[in-house]
Amino acid sequence: MEKERHFLCIDLKSFFASVECIARHLDPFTTPLVVANPTQGNGAITLAVSPYLKKQGIKGRTRLYEIPKSIHYTIAPPRMKLYLEKSKEVVSIYLDYVAKEDLHIYSIDECFLDVTHYLKLYQKTDVELAIDILKTIEEKTGLTATCGIGPNMLLAKVSMDIEAKHMPKNIAKWTKKDIKTKLWSITPLSKMWGIGSRMEKHLNDLNLFSVGDLAKYDMNKLKDKFGVMGEELWNHANGIDTSKISDFDSIKKEQSFSHSQVLFKDYYAENAKLIIEEMLGVLTTRLRAHHFETSSVALGIGYSKTIGDGFYHHTRLEIATDDESLLLKNIFLLFDRYYEDLPIRKITICLGKLSKKEGIQLNLFEDFEQLQKQQQMHKTVDTLKEKYGKNSLLKASSLLDDSTIKERNQKIGGHHE
Repeated sequence: MEKERHFLCIDLKSFFASVECIARHLDPFTTPLVVANPTQGNGAITLAVSPYLKKQGIKGRTRLYEIPKSIHYTIAPPRMKLYLEKSKEVVSIYLDYVAKEDLHIYSIDECFLDVTHYLKLYQKTDVELAIDILKTIEEKTGLTATCGIGPNMLLAKVSMDIEAKHMPKNIAKWTKKDIKTKLWSITPLSKMWGIGSRMEKHLNDLNLFSVGDLAKYDMNKLKDKFGVMGEELWNHANGIDTSKISDFDSIKKEQSFSHSQVLFKDYYAENAKLIIEEMLGVLTTRLRAHHFETSSVALGIGYSKTIGDGFYHHTRLEIATDDESLLLKNIFLLFDRYYEDLPIRKITICLGKLSKKEGIQLNLFEDFEQLQKQQQMHKTVDTLKEKYGKNSLLKASSLLDDSTIKERNQKIGGHHE
């Protein structure tokens, strides 16, 4: 039986705003400060607000005009270079406690540490070690951090998100005994790690409104509706997470095809999905040209510079495939699960775990003849594009103003003589 693991999930409180306060020799907990682009006027979205403003009920990402006029605050223009430097300082503190392979940098202000094998070394409990690390961060950088502790990465993250900020030392520890009492009581579902507002709507349509509802729902029905992701949602709702920090490194190293695009204007859900579909079309053409199939898809979304941040998540597939419609369904599920209705300026798609295609894989519910016709159609389209140029055959949606496929095809060589 595997030894129980001890994960820490540490988040730097109101990171951007706290860094700005410290740079001005101000206390983040008594200073009303927001990080936003002042040139965008009253409609600018804040990247962060100080802990003081959060206590006044001001949310982290809000428009300036939504802040009550009775509250007087300082606007600090964003300085990403400064935030990256501060983030590196904190990461170097983590590396004083654990080896690089036991650290996963989740975002600029959040990290996971697997301290399982360090408790004996430091002669401390996981809570004592967390207290020590948070104290060192504050002494060396002036930043306040919160920490969640759990037997897996999921429970560490959720305990940090839900409970740590309300605890005296900013530390919360959840064990498997807390699943039914604390995890299941989370509502609305968008408060749960890995469930965005769009996925929440899909789950609400199934009459699921709390994590407990999701945990008790038929896992096979979730799997039918959301594929492998449905199984993962059910597992997470039941506190099950077998991922390890080493898993994230292997994802980066494996052979893959990827495509990234910086957008010339702000995109939102519907026109972003058009770009995603076009980008996937480029990647599946490459898959077929190399006779590859994929069993892992990843989607990265970078928000506008005025917002910062974004996400990069992947999901595995039950069988390797080069079927564009199946891959698109899974990528759209990732999009709906994590997208936050914010302006998008960068999209990345990655197809991983590549394997040579040996033939058509079937299950009992698929029509062999239909699959053959589909494969032949893809082959014909690929041949025509190779002969007459990438813009010789386009979907009707590619003629829409938000489409970028024609311009990109011209840049990368749209016609082969």
